[in-house]
Amino acid sequence: MKNLKPLLLNNPRAWRTYQGGKLLEQFHGIDFPSDTHFPEEWIASTTSARNAGREHVKNEGLSYLKEDAQKTLLDCIESSPDDMLGKKHVLANGVQMGVLVKLIDSSERLSIQVHPDKAMAKAYFNSNYGKTECWHILGGREIAGEKPCIYFGFKPGITRAYWIELFEKQDIDGMLSCLHKFPVEKGDTFLIEGGLPHAIGAGCFLVEIQEPTDYTIRVERTDAEGNPIAETMCHQGLGFEKMFDCFDYQGYTEEEIINRWKLSKTEIAKTIEYEREWLVSYSQTPYFAMEQIICRKKIRLLEKEVFSVLYTLEGRGKMICNGEAFP
Repeated sequence: MKNLKPLLLNNPRAWRTYQGGKLLEQFHGIDFPSDTHFPEEWIASTTSARNAGREHVKNEGLSYLKEDAQKTLLDCIESSPDDMLGKKHVLANGVQMGVLVKLIDSSERLSIQVHPDKAMAKAYFNSNYGKTECWHILGGREIAGEKPCIYFGFKPGITRAYWIELFEKQDIDGMLSCLHKFPVEKGDTFLIEGGLPHAIGAGCFLVEIQEPTDYTIRVERTDAEGNPIAETMCHQGLGFEKMFDCFDYQGYTEEEIINRWKLSKTEIAKTIEYEREWLVSYSQTPYFAMEQIICRKKIRLLEKEVFSVLYTLEGRGKMICNGEAFP
């Protein structure tokens, strides 16, 4: 590959219907951190956010180069896809990276939602990607005395007709009671496949890796503060009837969900100098993989014809590439 130097990217924040972001600002050392409607940091993003009423905001969520604030990562890829992504990847996926990573800090519960799987995304959005995603918990905080939690998967016995009835009544407590609720702690990892209803609870600080779309079907018509959510933000242009096709109505016990979708770390390598572990691997989903690296001294990361995104959560060091050092 010709691009033999790492690209340092900015840290774009995307507007969302929920609030948060205080821990993101603390993480980056920003004075007087606060919660706002920008609770997500999008990492190595070639995907634009879909926000009704903010269509005038150009390229919201896209990553730009630190050394050239007018140039997006997408510009770089489109100008030289084989060099940026590798010929094998481009043959299979075109100029799309096929993945999006975020840091998310929620100060309030996200709306109950679902994302289309790949087949549904193709049929309804003419998209090659759905929105299967994976959450790895980095930490969190108590909000109003409640510890971080997630809501995930229908309990047995929930039918489409009953779910629509709750939606039409806007019985939020009733809808939440249809989902399993799990307390989460630092280090937990959950795979959320397309079609599974879910919600991130208040106080969660996590990294999310996902297919690169922003198709989010919401069944709550107001946000946590009682403000109305635009209809298109709920049904994403499908209409209120068709959007219920996106849900997987198969019910699961709590044990079934934990066994199937709560992931355990898998060791890749462990030496005196470093440790590498899979948080989610291609054996668990074909869409993406994410690993955790603990580097004590040095580690070789470059793999021929494979692109990677590296995000440093703590500590400091340098990356040496082609004889040049980058902090």
